[in-house]
Amino acid sequence: FVHDLKNDSIIHRALVAHGSGSELLESDSLMFSNIPNSYQSSLGKYRIGGKYMGNFGESYKLHGLDMSNSNAFKRYIVLHPYSAVPDEEQDYPIILSLGCPMVSNSFMNILHGVIANSPKSILMIMYY
Repeated sequence: FVHDLKNDSIIHRALVAHGSGSELLESDSLMFSNIPNSYQSSLGKYRIGGKYMGNFGESYKLHGLDMSNSNAFKRYIVLHPYSAVPDEEQDYPIILSLGCPMVSNSFMNILHGVIANSPKSILMIMYY
């Protein structure tokens, strides 16, 4: 969700892939970690940092602001697009990442505009 705090409204919504290491095969629950090479997503608040050109296109570095995600930058956990992330909900699970929040290419285009037009840093919250 992209939430406009000033007007307390959701202005955009999309699917986000989570880390492959977060899935538990024996249940519908997820696990989260701040440990390098866990391939798990990390919950908490992030500051969206600088844009760069990565393997999946224009992406954003993430700076974890909580103990639960303080290793995000050194784990290379970034916000990036991925062509296999669908725009609509599916009847089957969507693709998994190596711990990064991944969105569809079309939603990333929306996010580029939101981030570029913000006079202040953007806060991203990963929750479950």
